[in-house]
Amino acid sequence: MSSTVITNIATLVTNDPSLGDGPLGLIQDAALVIDGDRVAWTGESSKAPATDNRVDAGGRAVVPGFVDSHSHLVFAGDRTQEFNARMSGRSYTAGGIRTTVAATRAASDEALEANLTRYLAEALRQGTTTFETKSGYGLTVADESRALRIAAAHTDEVTYLGAHIVSPDYADDPAAYVALVTGEMLDACAPHARWIDVFCEKGAFDGDQARTILTAGKAKGLHPRVHANQLSYGPGVQLAVELDAASADHCTHLTDADIDALANGDTVATLLPGAEFSTRAEWPDARRLLNAGVTVALSTDCNPGSSFTSSVPFCIALAVRDMGMTPDEALWSATAGGARALRRDDIGRLTPGAYADLITLDAPSHVHLAYRPGVPLVAAVWRRGVQQT
Repeated sequence: MSSTVITNIATLVTNDPSLGDGPLGLIQDAALVIDGDRVAWTGESSKAPATDNRVDAGGRAVVPGFVDSHSHLVFAGDRTQEFNARMSGRSYTAGGIRTTVAATRAASDEALEANLTRYLAEALRQGTTTFETKSGYGLTVADESRALRIAAAHTDEVTYLGAHIVSPDYADDPAAYVALVTGEMLDACAPHARWIDVFCEKGAFDGDQARTILTAGKAKGLHPRVHANQLSYGPGVQLAVELDAASADHCTHLTDADIDALANGDTVATLLPGAEFSTRAEWPDARRLLNAGVTVALSTDCNPGSSFTSSVPFCIALAVRDMGMTPDEALWSATAGGARALRRDDIGRLTPGAYADLITLDAPSHVHLAYRPGVPLVAAVWRRGVQQT
């Protein structure tokens, strides 16, 4: 393995306050050394050690690769007509998922994988170096297990979401579907997944059903995540904290008790502004969460129905503009926060020993991600020490 130094970095975001200024650990006029697939050194450019290779960042900023800890990328078809109708006045409900279920069941393995890799490449070009993705558009034993098998060929962060909605096949018997999700389907899916998730919401699964599903998953070695409190107030956030879920995702409708629970637990609140943008829904109040001391992650929720974006920079701009976050907080949440939501400490930061996953921005500061919304600022992406774009 060879070593590489990236020099002439205007601003380096390390996400380690011990290495630089403020919570982001900012280093000005910086350099970073990559040895194999890991970061070996960070510091002032003038003090950089000798290496095998040298790359000039040209006065650009360097930030950690984005960690997208919530996406739904194994699917077929799209929901253009639904989006068009919604933008013309129809509200969003959980039921639209059934349209994607039908298309996904009809698709071949090859078509599903081609779609997945297409969106992964799209996300990589925009700086995403780690992603989580879920099943949830098959809702049969065979379709859920194949979705996870396909996803597991591309990421270690795979989530079993058989409990996305009650399968249309069990519309008249939700209890039987819960039994399937916690029985035969779980047995088939657990070998391919790290996580288990449930959509705890009106029109999907109530608190008791969600607890049954997540508890069964834990017994099989899968760690919980929860779609919580997206469309209405409900038990999802409290349940997530109770079961030590890695994240409670969406967190749009929160009581004071919900926020207290998050602040006093280890569950990350993952905010997904692409969903609110695409459904014209109420924005999550990130400021309220941050002021309470809650750890916040920021992700895309990329899916064909309610948030069809793979752009973390876009979500950063939305979080700053509409959710009360500062540019520093939004970047931290999209990198280190996402890593926390996946319970990882080897990504989301540029510190010695972490993976060399990083982005060079065509700007002197990370603040430009929010300052220049919609502009393609990602100049280069490195993943595991290898330049990808």
